[in-house]
Amino acid sequence: MDLFEKCRTFTRADDARRAGFYPYFIPLQDTEGTEVVVEGRRMIMIGSNNYLGLTTDPRVREAAIKAIERYGTSCTGSRFLNGNLAMHNELEQELADFVGKEAGLVFSTGMGVNLGVISSLVGRGEYVVTDRDDHASIVDGCRLSFGEMKRYRHNDMAHLAQILDGLGGKPALVAVDGVFSMGGDIAPLPEILEVCQRYGARLMVDDAHSMGVLANGRGTGAHFGLTDQVDLVMGTFSKAFASLGGVVVGDATVIDYIKHNARSLIFSASMPPSNVAAVQTALRIIKAEPERVQRVHEISEYMRQGYRSMGFEIGNSQTPIIPILIGDENKTFACWRALFEAGIYVNPVVPPAVAPTASLLRTSYMSTHTYEQLDRVLETFATVGKALEII
Repeated sequence: MDLFEKCRTFTRADDARRAGFYPYFIPLQDTEGTEVVVEGRRMIMIGSNNYLGLTTDPRVREAAIKAIERYGTSCTGSRFLNGNLAMHNELEQELADFVGKEAGLVFSTGMGVNLGVISSLVGRGEYVVTDRDDHASIVDGCRLSFGEMKRYRHNDMAHLAQILDGLGGKPALVAVDGVFSMGGDIAPLPEILEVCQRYGARLMVDDAHSMGVLANGRGTGAHFGLTDQVDLVMGTFSKAFASLGGVVVGDATVIDYIKHNARSLIFSASMPPSNVAAVQTALRIIKAEPERVQRVHEISEYMRQGYRSMGFEIGNSQTPIIPILIGDENKTFACWRALFEAGIYVNPVVPPAVAPTASLLRTSYMSTHTYEQLDRVLETFATVGKALEII
């Protein structure tokens, strides 16, 4: 059989395009953070991870421009060779200090962090244990390692303990999302830590959606006052930090080991200067203006109350990520389309990204949203939800 036969028989995307229910790769002609332009039409954006609204902040823009003027547009090489700038090292230490760890290591993408950290640390005869709702980057990092992956039911501490107990004391890393990217719920970190410490497992927390959002931006560990007990914390820059890239922070000896063994770091070009400068500036704004974090949580609670009062199911959201749980895939696409036509940009999530009967609309909010915009979103959801008999 021809290797490309599977490509010719893949029709799901074309079927959706023909039916007018294809919600992916939509070209944005312009974006101002809370609003975007699609096909000449202005829409309210509630599908972005720009939680603090910093992608359009003049200070962040200016920092990126100045970095390009000084260093150019790219480092054109791995950090091992010609691609390591002093500003990479400065950013790593600033982030480590911000979170409360000894050292940090900056990668070109958040995906690259999880691929590199997990695959470099977990070897043959060792284990990595993950929550079933963890991000795909954690799953792929497990696949790249030579160790064995085990998965426990979402937030089920008894199941986690059962798995670790069955490993017979062999080396293990537990990797868990701090904030789950689809449900918006916060991992029960105190309980996870207790189980890990009972069985001698190390803990890595993926704070992609927590860093910049929880505990004045310092993440899930700080939210629970447990940063010193978490072994490794990773974060991404493509969300609250208004840029691109990622970081892992932890003990200096562990970070140095990862630095010299993570293939996604060694064999990738380093973060461009403009992205580094944007992160540095965003970090300094987050530290100087904690009201941004406070506001995004106020907005999120306003929206949770609004959705619940109308009868929408939103799960256990505790963060700016608020899922609208629908269940049926076709009804989810129909709801997305109706909202899109009404000027609301939202993300539909269907299998295999979620379970077969767990399709949802993933909404997320920014500290720069206005209450006028939010009220229009709620009014539109009420109209569409009633029309489709979701509420």
